[in-house]
Amino acid sequence: MPQIRPAAVAGAFYPGQPYVLAQEVESMLQQAASNPSPASAHPPKALIVPHAGYVYSGPVAAQAYAQLLPWRDQIQRVVLLGPVHRVPVRGIAWPGVEAFATPLGTVPIDRAALAAIADLPQVVQSPAAHAWEHSLEVQLPFLQAVLDRFSLVPLAVGDASAEEVAEVLERLWGGPETLIVVSSDLSHYHPYGEARRLDAESVQTMLELRPVLDHEQACGATPVNGLLLAARRHGLHPHLLDLRNSGDTAGDRSRVVGYAALSFTEPSHVAPGHA
Repeated sequence: MPQIRPAAVAGAFYPGQPYVLAQEVESMLQQAASNPSPASAHPPKALIVPHAGYVYSGPVAAQAYAQLLPWRDQIQRVVLLGPVHRVPVRGIAWPGVEAFATPLGTVPIDRAALAAIADLPQVVQSPAAHAWEHSLEVQLPFLQAVLDRFSLVPLAVGDASAEEVAEVLERLWGGPETLIVVSSDLSHYHPYGEARRLDAESVQTMLELRPVLDHEQACGATPVNGLLLAARRHGLHPHLLDLRNSGDTAGDRSRVVGYAALSFTEPSHVAPGHA
């Protein structure tokens, strides 16, 4: 079994050359930081971010990742969940490797965190589910850019329930050193106007912490619903940071994909007017 999961979509979903990738991520983060959110004064406990190619969804994802810059030395562990796109899996899969690689370097896997969830029946090992999965990989260059040093708990979510996801999150919740990131796009291939309407409804569901999204509304509906369930139990406060689609960024408007960036803060960290 390989010890390092190599970058699978570098050069496709994002630049494969380290310098070009670093410059592109930095440019998107700088643009996002120039439009600070009221939530940015407080450390996020969780983020929801899109996972398309950077030309399409990168600027939206950057709005979420820019929230982490003031806390780059505080966050030391990232629990990263995303849906499987290529290899079906029953449950929630970890990759069975020691680290993930991107053109910007390697990120170590948090073995202690995996040991803490190993007894849960929904947690399985599946290198195949991770081998070509982009929903997790595309988040890593952003995390590498905004955090100093961190370990990773990469979980590919397949056929599972929101409750099963929430149970895993509960085990890994931790304190301010732990950030949860859920990777999901929104609606797929609707005309621009219809997509705006559908995605606005889906985002409102997230802001109300209602774990009822389906996979037509969000390809990562299962991990998103699990996060919403856990967020409700922990009293987190959601904040919408950005909502756009590929028709706004780099695509035509006849068939678009929706993207949203949200952050969730602890009860003591509520921005005025954003509860």
